[in-house]
Amino acid sequence: MQTKRLLWLGVPVLVVAALLPMSVSAGGAKHVRWDIIHLVGGAPPGPVTAGGVASASAPDGDTITLTGSGTFVAPAGSNGGSGAVTGGGTWQTSSGSGTYRVTELVSFVFANFQSATPVLNDMIGDTNERANGTAVLRVQFSDGQSGVLAVGSHGPGAPPGICEGIATTKGYKTYYAVHDPVGGVDANRTIFHVH
Repeated sequence: MQTKRLLWLGVPVLVVAALLPMSVSAGGAKHVRWDIIHLVGGAPPGPVTAGGVASASAPDGDTITLTGSGTFVAPAGSNGGSGAVTGGGTWQTSSGSGTYRVTELVSFVFANFQSATPVLNDMIGDTNERANGTAVLRVQFSDGQSGVLAVGSHGPGAPPGICEGIATTKGYKTYYAVHDPVGGVDANRTIFHVH
């Protein structure tokens, strides 16, 4: 009798365990590619490719210009960090230039998938995976300084409040004044592809 009761108690546990993987995969880890993009002509339809530039300025007027792309895995169920990262690019300021590499995801907040209009000739990834949001990445610069890179994608259909472009720290200096994209100018644009 005791064995039957234990078996019946085990059935709900097995049902929950069987459903758990489906729930995790539905809201599971997000695999994300980020790019500072090259938008031919500076306006849709593009084409959109990797290899663009984006800039931000510090309070003293110094400007940093970056290229870059990479990937990261954002853990399920939180906006938390991850060491599952790749990527980097180049940097240039008034006092030097070099490369940087991404060492860690600090956070990623997914806002929404981009709307289908305007049509973009996306040469980077699946058009249906284009997303709006903000990523914060820990980076290491080739001159030995470290920093934090914020990448914001405010593409078609984005909710208000997301910056389009980049902001970064490099050592003690804060390049927080994001340079806005301007129509007809191929600069200061980013994109995420989330799958």
